[in-house]
Order: sequence, then structure tokens, then C-alpha cells
Amino acid sequence: MLNALEVFTTVVVGVMVGVEFSVAFFVNAILGALPGDNGLRGRTHGARLLGAVMPVWYISSLVLSVIWVVAGWDHDGAGLVVTAAGLLILSVVMSILLLVPINNRVKTWTADGLPADWKQQMNRWDRFHYVRVAVIIAAFALLVTALA
Repeated sequence: MLNALEVFTTVVVGVMVGVEFSVAFFVNAILGALPGDNGLRGRTHGARLLGAVMPVWYISSLVLSVIWVVAGWDHDGAGLVVTAAGLLILSVVMSILLLVPINNRVKTWTADGLPADWKQQMNRWDRFHYVRVAVIIAAFALLVTALA
């Protein structure tokens, strides 16, 4: 049963990492290259869609990691899983304090009602997101190592 939990947790976190990596390095670049306000429309839609899904995914990943820690405390790799869970906690805290406030503003924007600093806000979100992606990649790498 522990083995199934380990694999399931690793897959859930791994897919989350893939989505977030894709947003950071591909989706936002594609949206930024679109003509007119199409890229902005894509980002506001993404803020609404992913803003609804990702909190559940982040919390689920963290909960699964904590369950793994508790269930596998006396097994090899427990320290790696504890560290991974700590990094996932950091990613949730970063999300709540840094990214969600910007995301909540972005999802209300329209082409007619943009704040003067909208590009700076997007750039700030992107920078925070790059750091968060690095954090969750590190957590994923630790889970994979613990699984191996």
C-alpha cells in the first residue's frame, strides 16, 4: 500500500510540475507573441481556469506528501520526503502571498480596463512563478529519489 501511495504522489506532483513548467516556459511565451490583445485575453482566461484548479492540485500534492511522510517514517528516503513536503509548503505559501494576489487582479482585466502597470504586474507574476517552478521541481526530484 505504501508503494502505491509513493507512486501516486510522485505522479501527481510530477504532472503538476509539468503543467507549471509548461506555463512558465511555453504558454506565456506563446501568449506574449500573439497579436493585439489576444495574449492578454489568454492570460486572463488562464488566470481564471488555472486559478481554480491549481490550488486544489498544490494542496493535494502537499497532503499526499505528508501522508507519505507519516506512513513511511521508518523507511529509507523519509528525510527526502520530509524535505519535499517542506518545499511544497513553501510553494503554497509563495502562491498565497505572492502569486494569488496578482492572479486575482489579472482574471478581472479586460482590454478596456487595464491598469497602467499591467505589464509590470505580469512580469512580476512571471518572476515569482519561475521561482515557484524551481521549488516544485526540487520537491519532485526529491520524491523521485525517495521512490528509487
